[in-house]
Amino acid sequence: MRHLNSGRKLSRNSSHRWAMMRNMVTSLLREEKIQTTDPKAKELRRWVDRVITLGKEGTLHARRQALAIIQDKTVVHKLFDTIATRFQNRPGGYTRIIKIGRRHGDAAPVSLIELVAGADETAETTSRKDKKAKKKSGRTASTPGSGRRKSVKVASA
Repeated sequence: MRHLNSGRKLSRNSSHRWAMMRNMVTSLLREEKIQTTDPKAKELRRWVDRVITLGKEGTLHARRQALAIIQDKTVVHKLFDTIATRFQNRPGGYTRIIKIGRRHGDAAPVSLIELVAGADETAETTSRKDKKAKKKSGRTASTPGSGRRKSVKVASA
């Protein structure tokens, strides 16, 4: 029985698993979006959430703990300067997993794992959506009836 044994083995020995997760954490924090298989993405989510929480602490000890996992110093600087401030008011759940489909060669389920938008980015996207909605509502409307959509000029009030 696997009592108190957390984490996935991913058909690898411990050193290979450790190296692979370090590489994937570094890549995800550098690119903010990577594509991988579903089980690897689900395991990577645990590692990245832990590292971002270290970045939010901001202490020297937390920076050294992050350097033990992340392989690139510039990525650690990015984590503590930009990513940690982006998620400062968020209590967790810094990543999003989007299932893409199946890989062509071996039909493995593939996912896209990305960092979610922070508070300031969310405000920007909602304001952009509001602007688009206002622009669209003032310009054209679709007429009910047939399956085709027709643009009809709408008189603004």
